[in-house]
Amino acid sequence: MRFEELTIEGRNAVIEAFRSGKTIDKIFVLDGCQDGPVRTIIREARKHDTIINFVSRERLDSMSETGRHQGVIAYAAAYEYAEVDDILAAAAQKGEPPFIFILDGIEDPHNLGAIIRTANLSGAHGVIIPKRRAAGLTATVAKTSAGAINYTPVAKVTNIAQTIDELKEKGIWFVCAAMDGEVMYNLDLKGPIGLVIGAEGDGVSRLVREKCDFTASIPMKGNIDSLNASVAAGVLAYEIVRQRMQ
Repeated sequence: MRFEELTIEGRNAVIEAFRSGKTIDKIFVLDGCQDGPVRTIIREARKHDTIINFVSRERLDSMSETGRHQGVIAYAAAYEYAEVDDILAAAAQKGEPPFIFILDGIEDPHNLGAIIRTANLSGAHGVIIPKRRAAGLTATVAKTSAGAINYTPVAKVTNIAQTIDELKEKGIWFVCAAMDGEVMYNLDLKGPIGLVIGAEGDGVSRLVREKCDFTASIPMKGNIDSLNASVAAGVLAYEIVRQRMQ
C-alpha cells in the first residue's frame, strides 16, 4: 500500500472523514463557532479521541490549502491508495461487472475531486490515476470530492497503457472520450468497462487511445468546442449508468 498525507478542509468533508472511519490525528476549529455542523465535528472528534485545537480565523487562513476551510481543518494520519486488484475486488463483492474510471493525466485538482465524486455517485468501483504528470490526492481534491474520496478506491499506477492491457486480460474493455469518436448513444457501453478521460486540453494520449476498444464523443451544439474534463466524465458515466440499468 502507498500512503499520502492528507489535509481535510470543510465541514462536510471532515464529517464524512470521521464517519467513514478514517483516522484523524487532530482538528483545528474556529474559536467561538458553535453551529450544528461544527458541534457534530467536535462530538465526533471527542468520540475518536482526536486532538481538538480552537484557533483564530487568521490561523485557519494561513493553514488552508483550498481557501475554503469553513472554519474547520483536519489532519488525517494518511490517505491510503488502493491497488487495482482492490477495485476489482470491490466489484466482485457487489456482484457487479467492473466499472472503472481511468484518468490519463488530469492535472487540475478540482477536476480530479469532481471526477472522484462522480465515480462514487455513478456506482463506479474505483478510479485509476498515473503517478506522474497528474494531480494527486490533495486537500483540494478531498474538498471537491465532497467526501467521496473516503469511499471510492483510488489506485496510482506507473503506466496507464500497461494497466489497460492487464485489465483487458481480465475481460474489461475500454472506451475513451474523444471529440472525433462515435456518438456515445450509438455504442454498447454495458458489461465490464473502463471509462478513460484525458487531460485538460490535450485529451487522451495517443498510446492510451490506441489501447482503447472504442472512442466516444458527446453531442455538442454550442459555440465552443469542448467540455470541461470532469463534466465530460459525468456525461459519459451516466450514459454508462443508463445502459447498465436497462
